[in-house]
Amino acid sequence: MSEQHTYRVIVRGTWDGLTDEARARLLAEASEHGMTSMRFCEEGSLSYEPSPLKHFSMRYVVVSDAADGEEMAGAIAEDRAERTLREAGYGFGPLKSTVTDLDTMKVNRKPSSRR
Repeated sequence: MSEQHTYRVIVRGTWDGLTDEARARLLAEASEHGMTSMRFCEEGSLSYEPSPLKHFSMRYVVVSDAADGEEMAGAIAEDRAERTLREAGYGFGPLKSTVTDLDTMKVNRKPSSRR
């Protein structure tokens, strides 16, 4: 069994070809998808600004084989985003992802101050 890594993936896109119904639903639910709703989770977290209703992002946690790397984690998250957006009936353009491997991320800790 290969080593598993945990990735945080931000998938970004632009709304495209939204129906009037989809646009109305997004605007009505905008307060649920603002800055305070941003979180990384397996099922994804959608966030966008209602004015103008143009761009969106989705945040995912993806666990996959370390040997497959960040590229695969990004592809998995983009696939999840596409599926979620299509099921909701939202039109969108090309997606782009940014991936962070939490298992290889270096944490810079501030030195404790000594008096």
